[in-house]
Amino acid sequence: MSENNVSLPDLTGRTAVVTGANSGLGLETAKVLAGRGARVVLAVRDTGKGEEAARQIRGETEVRRLDLADLASVREFADGWKGDLHLLINNAGLMAIPESRTRDGFETQFGVNHLGHFALTNLLLEHVTGRVVTLSSGLHRTVRGIHFADVNLEGRYTPHRAYGQSKLANLLFTLELQRRLDEVGSQVLATAAHPGYAATNLQSRSGKPFLDRLMRISNRVLAQSAAAGALPTVYAATQDVPGAAFAGPTGLFVNGAPGPSSRSAAAQDPAAARRLWDLSEEMTGTSFPL
Repeated sequence: MSENNVSLPDLTGRTAVVTGANSGLGLETAKVLAGRGARVVLAVRDTGKGEEAARQIRGETEVRRLDLADLASVREFADGWKGDLHLLINNAGLMAIPESRTRDGFETQFGVNHLGHFALTNLLLEHVTGRVVTLSSGLHRTVRGIHFADVNLEGRYTPHRAYGQSKLANLLFTLELQRRLDEVGSQVLATAAHPGYAATNLQSRSGKPFLDRLMRISNRVLAQSAAAGALPTVYAATQDVPGAAFAGPTGLFVNGAPGPSSRSAAAQDPAAARRLWDLSEEMTGTSFPL
């Protein structure tokens, strides 16, 4: 079987966790993985929506509650995990929302997109046998680096600056996670992906009605489907790629078949990656367990 030039392996007997799998890219990723035989756990904040999504998926699924904006929820999810986990897909995210804070007091985009997944990965890593795939974005290029003096961007917050920082953090997290896995001789791979421009509900949560309407029109006219946008995630999860690989659409207009993708110089900075890891450990109270 293949999906848009991606040859997919049989995943029978494997288990995958997909965060934010109740809609958009996460739901489409879950459909593909379950269709190849994986047992897919939909890790979602709203279990009612998760159950509704699970009914759209052909294959074995389970719905579990996970609120990435609440570290207590992240710990509860991890504490309840038993057995091997072949794929951890860190998919859930927020994009360009009005300024707010998570339950633990973090700027919400940084807290959900990066810190929640950072904590989840560290808390589950002893169970992982295959890969950790983290969703970034081509918009990581819109920032020059992590604002280490204040990652919450107090007094300098803009929705897109915060989003770009969180997506850069996803790539630096992947880079440092792979370094640590290599250091202990683990066979687990850390990879990352971005969907290009895919039509999802992420683009309509700015809190500005005119901008949200404009983005909905743009989604209909310019964007590829969520199903196509999920393929780089599937590629990063199943194809023969090196550690810390970054996958994305290879077409001219941020669409098309998935393959290797480039990243900014800031996303390849090992010193920044280690500094971000140390800060994230301090902020979440979790650490590399291997």
